[in-house]
This record gives sequence, structure tokens and C-alpha cells, in this order.
Amino acid sequence: MAMARTGYSMQVEGENVARAKANELSISPKHSIEIAKFIKGMKADVAIEYLEAVVAKKKAIPFRRFNMDVAHKKGLSGWDAGRYPVKASGEFIKLINQAKKNAEYAGLDPEKLVIVHMSANRGRAMRAIFPRAMGRATPKMRESVNVELIVKEVE
Repeated sequence: MAMARTGYSMQVEGENVARAKANELSISPKHSIEIAKFIKGMKADVAIEYLEAVVAKKKAIPFRRFNMDVAHKKGLSGWDAGRYPVKASGEFIKLINQAKKNAEYAGLDPEKLVIVHMSANRGRAMRAIFPRAMGRATPKMRESVNVELIVKEVE
């Protein structure tokens, strides 16, 4: 029998810490990695606000690593290439809200939380098929992502 994948890649201990994790979300790994890098170190509320603006396509996420043929977007400081990963941003908003609830349950102030650790890795790839013309089909891999998040209360 396999153990559930519950470990975190970064051990942060203490009274003022809360965490949240999601396994095998069906979102783009590239988008997730870019978002994770971007919001690490932000205040939780600021990150949620920014990601909601991304979902509304008002603000862009800078694509620093996966930026082949990515067009420039206005409003990015210190970087040009960016996109609006709507689906992935929605999942990240949910995850940050979960971490806030966990923090509240642990007796922390949800207004003072800072994202100290945020990582997104490729999860399992499931086999799927792509229907084509003339009754044929092409195999494809459906990607998934494991995301983990640790927030800390900061004065």
C-alpha cells in the first residue's frame, strides 16, 4: 500500500506557520511554475488581489523562464514578456484562501500572512486521446501539477 504524498519540499516549523497543498490539479505546469515564482514573498492578500486581476486580464504574470514567443504585456516592471494564465490563477487563489483558513484555524491573523514558500511541480501525466478527422485519434498526455504553499504570520 502506497503512502499518501503529504510531504512538503521545504520544512518550515513554528507557531506562526500555516500550509496548504494541492496534488494533481489539471492546469498547465509552465503557467503554475511562473505564477509560483512570481507570488513567492508576497503578502497573501496582495497575491490574491493580483491573481484576481490576472483572471480579469487586467494584470499579467511575467513569464521569465517559459518565454519563447511570449508577447510583451504592459504594466510589467523589470520584465516584458507575460501572459494571463486564467485557469491556473483561479486554482492558486483557491489554494491561498485555503492556507488563510488553515492559518485562521491555528489562531493566526489572516491579514498579516506572507508567502514564505510556494512551489509548483509537474504531477502525473495521464494518457488521453485527441479526436481527429476521418474517425482517427492521436494519443496525448494530459499534464497535472502539484502545488504547495507555506504562509507565515509577520508583524
